Amino acid sequence: MRPAQDDLQTVEESVKAALMAPRNIVFPTVSNSPAVLWLVALTCAPEILLTLGETGLLGFERLRGVFLMYGAFWDGLLRGWDPVYPGQPVTMFFTYAALHGGMLHLVGNMVAVLALGGIVVARIGARGFLLLYAVSVFTGAMGYALLSNADAPMVGASGAVFGLIGAWKFWEWQLRHHLGSPMRPLWRSLVGLAILNVVLWLLLSGMLAWEAHLGGFIGGVLFAAIATPTLRYRI
Repeated sequence: MRPAQDDLQTVEESVKAALMAPRNIVFPTVSNSPAVLWLVALTCAPEILLTLGETGLLGFERLRGVFLMYGAFWDGLLRGWDPVYPGQPVTMFFTYAALHGGMLHLVGNMVAVLALGGIVVARIGARGFLLLYAVSVFTGAMGYALLSNADAPMVGASGAVFGLIGAWKFWEWQLRHHLGSPMRPLWRSLVGLAILNVVLWLLLSGMLAWEAHLGGFIGGVLFAAIATPTLRYRI
């Protein structure tokens, strides 16, 4: 029994669409967005101050310890530790992202924010970028709170960075689905991201807050799914 002509035409159109669908997805970006630049500048300020302080030139070599005490994420505060000031168990869900473990840690995170921030601003605007960043900081802390029981302080904007990545990857999935593009490059990039975290965890002897990375990534995906459920919808 030979297939009907309409069926053959449908198959032919599907094959053509699959062949014409782009494998590489390139997103528009906004260069030098003030919201991104100001956020990076404000995040850099504490680490620059602390690094200068540690040189002894400014006369406050122990300032990093004070900043960590007041601003880092301390998992023990959720397990009965006494806070330094009222409300610290709540504020630390955000303040930890303004501190870093050194210039290398800071530069790595801020380069990622600069690279991804323009894509996010192009998709959801400056206010959307700031909201996504804040949500990812919070969900990164939530991931750490739920999955870690370490006594050491947790700092860094990595949770926010992975939130930006999560939103970006959701939009890539959204666009690939719309264009009929293959999903394999997306899955490969996610596997590569997971492998990168494992390698860094090993190189840093376990001193990697992968829990915050996971929490931030999930928060970014959920934010993008709720705020931009379709390609046409922009907040």
